[in-house]
Amino acid sequence: MSDSSGAVTPNTVGETRVRTQFNPSANSDVDVLKQRTAELINLCDHLKSKDPRLVALAQTSYEEAAMWAVKAATA
Repeated sequence: MSDSSGAVTPNTVGETRVRTQFNPSANSDVDVLKQRTAELINLCDHLKSKDPRLVALAQTSYEEAAMWAVKAATA
């Protein structure tokens, strides 16, 4: 990923976990589903100091939900 200046920026935790750059179907619904899921995972990541176990469970559930939604979008 690169920013407006062309510099490469690292993926966020959410982008890495749902692999937002991977969409061989080029389906725009897949892009949206993955990006929104990445945003939710990133929001949870900021809560790790409160209860890391609950954050991990929530993030895993978001990943799983994205997987099923992508499967539905590409069916």
